[in-house]
Amino acid sequence: MQGIIFNLLEEIVTRDLGADTWDDLLDGAGLDGVYTAFVNYPDDQLLSLVSVAAGALDKPESDIIRWFGQNAIPLLAERYANFFTSCENTRAFLLSLNDIIHPEVRKLYPDADVPDFDYEASNPEFLILRYTSSRQICALAEGLIMGAGSYFDEKITLEHGTCVHKGGDTCEFKVTCN
Repeated sequence: MQGIIFNLLEEIVTRDLGADTWDDLLDGAGLDGVYTAFVNYPDDQLLSLVSVAAGALDKPESDIIRWFGQNAIPLLAERYANFFTSCENTRAFLLSLNDIIHPEVRKLYPDADVPDFDYEASNPEFLILRYTSSRQICALAEGLIMGAGSYFDEKITLEHGTCVHKGGDTCEFKVTCN
């Protein structure tokens, strides 16, 4: 997992819950918390932080990950404005992931292991997104999709049908933007 993800998580936790909470998460996970944006860190470190947060807040880990994804979008929009300003809405943004955003991410972070998305975009009322990732953190994808909807000031309805955690080969999302 790229260090930028840990940097974003630290910023969001510190902003919303305080610096002491971030320190408590690090202590609980047994981590030092020194993350450089361009360095790749073991995925287990993020999952450990999420596990500690879920335990402390008595919430499912998937809720913590969704919350993080949703809150990460405004920060990503600040840091990488061109990814967002080139799109007129959430649908256009989501459709740009494979062809525009992820190739640029790989330029910035050559070791990045980004997910792959397959689309069914023939119906203008909704978008079917199939998420494939070695990490299988579909809750993060959900949070990022919802965060993109907020960024573009659209109400998002998200249905998560097929899921790798329920025996599927991929995760499938039906995204409706209003």
